[in-house]
Amino acid sequence: MPVDRMIDEEDEFRQDAQSEDNQKSLGVKRRFKDFDCPDCNANNPSDDSFGNGDEIRCFYCGQEFRTIVNEDGRLRLKAT
Repeated sequence: MPVDRMIDEEDEFRQDAQSEDNQKSLGVKRRFKDFDCPDCNANNPSDDSFGNGDEIRCFYCGQEFRTIVNEDGRLRLKAT
């Protein structure tokens, strides 16, 4: 009997979509583990999560940002 290998991939896709929807539903309370620096485009992973109103620093260029999370759960960075 042939095995459908796509079943596992479809389940993973559904789970990823559901977790993304859950994160968006958190809105302003959403927490993040990484960000892309708007100045140097470097990806900055973080051990501690950060959210609305926190101050973060790019590990590569040193620029500091204040985080703003809107009601849709999207992250914006404002240079300080």
